[in-house]
Amino acid sequence: MQRNNYPKLHNATWPGIVGKGSDSEPPISLDTLLELTVNAEVDGIKFDGIDLGLFEPHFNIDESDDGLKRLADRVSSLNLEIGSLVAPIWGGPAMGSKEDRALFVDIVKRSCRFGQELRELGVRPNGIIRIDSACKPEAWSQDPAGNTKLIAETFREACDVAADYGERLAAEGEICWGGMHSWKTMIETMEAVDRPNIGFQADMAHTLLYLLGYNRPEDSILPENFDWNDQDTLYAGLKQLTDALRPWTIDFHVAQNDGTVHGTGSHDKTGRHCLATDPNGKLDITKAAGYWLRNENGELTKAFKHICWDGCMFPNEVMTKQQTWNDILAAMIKVRDAHGWYETPNP
Repeated sequence: MQRNNYPKLHNATWPGIVGKGSDSEPPISLDTLLELTVNAEVDGIKFDGIDLGLFEPHFNIDESDDGLKRLADRVSSLNLEIGSLVAPIWGGPAMGSKEDRALFVDIVKRSCRFGQELRELGVRPNGIIRIDSACKPEAWSQDPAGNTKLIAETFREACDVAADYGERLAAEGEICWGGMHSWKTMIETMEAVDRPNIGFQADMAHTLLYLLGYNRPEDSILPENFDWNDQDTLYAGLKQLTDALRPWTIDFHVAQNDGTVHGTGSHDKTGRHCLATDPNGKLDITKAAGYWLRNENGELTKAFKHICWDGCMFPNEVMTKQQTWNDILAAMIKVRDAHGWYETPNP
């Protein structure tokens, strides 16, 4: 019996930047993260690729074509591919001023151009452009209807630009982004955008906080003071959540969470990413991933060709240990063995 080879297994590079910097630990270089990724191995299986954040110090959004080709050559030389890209849209909130929103769309345009060029260079066979609203839930809550309308208008413009480059946009479901800080506001925003090339990016650590209604209690699915030992209620809640969001989901992050929030540096508190081996993790990673990767009838959706591990705001001491990435890869392999499929490689 052939072992599953899809979805491809990717590591994320932005955890070397997110939550780090002048008011926290120093960023971890892209070269270091690539080295840790390519050196991870479990039973002869390695990571297939990386998902890339298009922001400093790893990447300059004004990068030249020559610089982009150097990046593609560097990644290809390590026998890795590039998948989803994170557009650095935080300079202009999607519900901000006319100028803010124009900047947002322009950054998406530049990110999509890079995505298209990486595809043409042969190093990016699949993936999306990740966006968010770049605003806080508190600001959104001052005028929910009006701000959702503004976000949707900005996202529509961004979708139209992305379509010119053959790209799809995925809005990240995270409790720190206004208009997408609960599962219901996320769906309302997606429906308001009404474009075929936008979808949802699910992260198992962030979506666990959706169940608790952390930044929007009225949208909680689990009861107040939930007992995490009540596994039947937990997975019934996860089924309700995934049944609602799965039709929108076009990008997926495997992750663990201990049921708390966390923030470092300038990053707002959001669902805490935990190591795959963390004894305080609330999820059976393999089981929980299946709720996203299979439909309500238990059938594989095959909605995306790769999945990615996301572990933002881990201490540098943890992130620079090779064993950390071997443990993460082992968890990813278990997910693929349980919920993946086999495709004959191209000759």
